[in-house]
Amino acid sequence: MQTRTLGSTGPAVSALGLGAMGMSGAYGAADRAESVATVHAALEAGVTLIDTGDFYAVGHNELLLAEALRGRNRDDYLLSVKFGMLVSPGQHYGGHDCRPEAVKNFLAHSLTRLGVDHIDIYRPARLDPAVPIEETVGAIKEMIDAGYVRHLGLSEVDAATIRRAHAVHPVADLQIEYSLISRAVEADVLPTLRELGIGLTAYGVLGRGLISGHWSAGHSAGPGDMRGFSPRFSDENVEHNLALVAALRRVAEAKGCTVAQLAIAWVAARGEDIVPLVGARTRERLAEALPALEVELTADDLAEIEKAVPAGAARGDRYPSGFMDSLGVGN
Repeated sequence: MQTRTLGSTGPAVSALGLGAMGMSGAYGAADRAESVATVHAALEAGVTLIDTGDFYAVGHNELLLAEALRGRNRDDYLLSVKFGMLVSPGQHYGGHDCRPEAVKNFLAHSLTRLGVDHIDIYRPARLDPAVPIEETVGAIKEMIDAGYVRHLGLSEVDAATIRRAHAVHPVADLQIEYSLISRAVEADVLPTLRELGIGLTAYGVLGRGLISGHWSAGHSAGPGDMRGFSPRFSDENVEHNLALVAALRRVAEAKGCTVAQLAIAWVAARGEDIVPLVGARTRERLAEALPALEVELTADDLAEIEKAVPAGAARGDRYPSGFMDSLGVGN
């Protein structure tokens, strides 16, 4: 497994990370035993970075990871945890809370659910508009100084917020959606990260399955699948977006890889400071994703990919309208 370093102050991690959200029902029912087996397979393949959020199915995801990681050497994996999103019974989101006292409260619960004595990268899931980022980061810094957290991360914030946070404590990485169909990060955020020596962990590299090569026309999201509310999967947009995937498939076939492998390889090729997170929830999907790191893209390949899926070509926002306001950058 190749490794990459998250920025100038962050840890060395596997060049491909595992995003665990889908193992807790975000995309419909998931098999617990298969989820655990997938985490084991990832570790055995050399994946060291595992990403979760304390609000994923209201703690279910952290408890699942605790089961999957039980008995493993703590030095063999790194946990990236997001916090701050408020959830009520029925899993209805109710805003954000990133006050310093809330930071420490959320952290205490995560440590207990995960069964660990520290979190490797701790990050607010979104900017809390009611709390200056300096206060949130200051609380995380206190937890770093106390040994409960190793590194500070951010998620889905703009360039100005990154600068303010970094002035309080060095930021290891920004987690943000980045894929062939979500490239807003390239305008201001990515240059800022590189100026400051901050890494990027990219989620949604397969557009929640839309550009994986496995989503087809007429396919509909099942019960509990968040894609049923996603504008890019809506009836008025999905046909157009799948036409982009068809063009990408032709490039992949010429390259001798799958569509998913090509899409992951494209993100990985954007820079050594970028680590793609793959939301595989089965061993089959993980096995498909891992060889993406071996796909070498030439200048001609990149040009063909750009022709197939130009920047801004996707139709529909990457989140429902009610969630777009909480993002530091757009699509």
